[in-house]
Amino acid sequence: MIRLRRIGPAQFTNVLETVLGIYTAAMHPPSDQLTGRMAIMRNHAAYPDFVCLLAEVPEERRIVGFAYGFHGAEGQWWHDVVRRGLYDHVGPEACDDWLGDALELAEIHVHPDHQGRGIGRRLIHTICADRPERTAVLSTHDAPTAARHLYRDIGFVDLITRFEFPGGYENYVIAGARLPLTAEAPTG
Repeated sequence: MIRLRRIGPAQFTNVLETVLGIYTAAMHPPSDQLTGRMAIMRNHAAYPDFVCLLAEVPEERRIVGFAYGFHGAEGQWWHDVVRRGLYDHVGPEACDDWLGDALELAEIHVHPDHQGRGIGRRLIHTICADRPERTAVLSTHDAPTAARHLYRDIGFVDLITRFEFPGGYENYVIAGARLPLTAEAPTG
């Protein structure tokens, strides 16, 4: 049985190497990007209303997944880049509707040895539960991945497809869901 545990920013920075290991196993990024990714994650912990969940095997006290997010705000890199893209794509009213009061889900990862067991779904439902924001937003690869299927199944809709972040080379989807999530939450 996997247990979800909520932690704060200080505890998150204490397990940063472990969550970066899960991120690496799940995403296979180039090794030269890991130092920068760790710095980004550390900075995220200081963002407003930061929330993190760890998925743990309790009897082993081993972390096998994590998800974190925060209240999106002007001055945050992802927020500002996506706001410009969404503004150009759907206009100011829809852009403000989606990003004006959003929980930005920055990272959701489960170690490959534990994927396909509903852990990611539980992480998303739990992290979004009881949030005061109007929406939840995230980015994911613009490909038919298991993650993209999961987000759609939970209720996320594509806001922008084929989105390329500055300096990037891959296409992403910017997706959003209304809070509270209406798709059925998992049990257990």
